Amino acid sequence: MKPLTRRSFVTTAAAGIGASGVFANGTPAAAQLVWNASDWKLAEFRKLMTHPSRIKQVYDVTRIDEGRFLNNIKNSLNGLRFGFGIPEEQIKVVAALHGPANMLNYDDTIWKKYRIGEWLKVTDPATGKPAEKNIFHAAAQKEPGSKPIQDPQNEHSIYQAKTIQDLQARGAQFLSCHTATEEQARIIVRQQNLSQSPEEVVQDMLAHTVPGVLVVASMVAAIALLQAEGHFTYITV
Repeated sequence: MKPLTRRSFVTTAAAGIGASGVFANGTPAAAQLVWNASDWKLAEFRKLMTHPSRIKQVYDVTRIDEGRFLNNIKNSLNGLRFGFGIPEEQIKVVAALHGPANMLNYDDTIWKKYRIGEWLKVTDPATGKPAEKNIFHAAAQKEPGSKPIQDPQNEHSIYQAKTIQDLQARGAQFLSCHTATEEQARIIVRQQNLSQSPEEVVQDMLAHTVPGVLVVASMVAAIALLQAEGHFTYITV
């Protein structure tokens, strides 16, 4: 029988995990602190690493800092495209999120269920209270039938938008760190005195990864490969 890896576990979660987050036979999910090459989408990462774009840039992000790094990425995309005249298809920007910023890779369900805003001191400007959703993810809702504004000088245009969804639409690739997720799950269980095991929380988080995000085995290792073999330029904010 083929061993059950984390990737296959998440893919077949409905068959293998009950509502309590344990295996079907009642055995708690075992910890997997280190991913092996067969446990994650290594081929997808290699494709990203060898992307043929002329300009490739990786942002090393650990702090949430009110999402200011998203504005930096927007400025990179605009500066390269409009200021330097580089075609959009020749630009590849990667947002390598680890540390507290890693939690931006997980959706509203995780933020509400595990009180991420309260834990990481993220305030929702709409309520003035700890965020119960990932306020950095979703693009602003457009009026039905309205067309996206294409003028980069207009502050309401697609070129001035800076949510994760908006930047993904422009080709930015967001990465999540498996190692950080394991560490953060342990903090959540301890701080909130949860009955779940840390690995159950990890599985829950992975099942609620923001669409389009690639979870890598180790972010510090991924960044090294992007620089050394992928020839991505490096910036930290």
